Amino acid sequence: MTQGTVSGGMDKVAVLRSMLFVPGDSERKLAKASSSPADALILDLEDSVAPSRTHIARAMVLEYLKSRPLQQRKRQQIWVRINALTSPAALQDLAVVAGSPDGIVLPKVRSSQDVTCLAHYLDALELREGVATGSIRILPVATETPQSLFTLGGYEGCGPRLIGLTWGAEDLAAALGASTNRRPDGEYDTVYQLARALCLVGAAAAHVQPIDTIFADFGDPAALAIEANAARQAGFTGKLAVHPNQIDVINQAFTPSDEEVAWSRRVVDVFASNPDLGTIGLDGKMLDMPHLKRAQQILGLAASLHGIGGAS
Repeated sequence: MTQGTVSGGMDKVAVLRSMLFVPGDSERKLAKASSSPADALILDLEDSVAPSRTHIARAMVLEYLKSRPLQQRKRQQIWVRINALTSPAALQDLAVVAGSPDGIVLPKVRSSQDVTCLAHYLDALELREGVATGSIRILPVATETPQSLFTLGGYEGCGPRLIGLTWGAEDLAAALGASTNRRPDGEYDTVYQLARALCLVGAAAAHVQPIDTIFADFGDPAALAIEANAARQAGFTGKLAVHPNQIDVINQAFTPSDEEVAWSRRVVDVFASNPDLGTIGLDGKMLDMPHLKRAQQILGLAASLHGIGGAS
């Protein structure tokens, strides 16, 4: 299945429905990940790697990037999560630029200035390594520090490397001194709902993809489906994953269904048949320009994912 595209920066970038974290120091998990249907892999040099093994993980990730076959490059993006820019490990992690990853996931971002700083590093490193200028994108984890929640409206104009915003609740909870980030009913507590909402709105303001955070309980696909579908209904375009068995559920949630495609075609057709009307009734429902815009978005995504035939 090919990835869809949306406008991002100055050109088109792939819609990332699913992004799977893979520990950068696990040879077994790296080998298995290449067969995953995830739209992107995130080879991790941060939280899933013990500090004593970071140097091993860097070497393994760089080798993985350099040796990946052409077919995988066409089918699946490979990203790398480095350590935070406040860590001395971050610049060492950027040795992976020599392997030409599709992007860098930047954790514990404080503001858009961190994205700009990383972009400058990438400018220099791409030139040094002979990697195509501007080819490595950036996805910040934009809610992991308390100060970051006050800066989520400032990512517009960060440049074409920025393709989206995602959020995280685990590091934020640790920074706040919280014992948990979810209520007894499984829903996020108020501050994390705020972080999620600000990430969504901040991404929309910056005209980039909002990508939902992980669902940690990989043994509960039904609960994952509920959370992923709710995220898509809210406006998120994709979701992070911690386990390979989560990918099919996530991809399905963020792919337009046959029913959505059929309804969207009817909406577009009825407006096309009545070009002088801004408001139209269809099946007892009143539709206006926002409904048309949403229908066009759904059809565009379905066509780019599956061809003109719609969702499979």
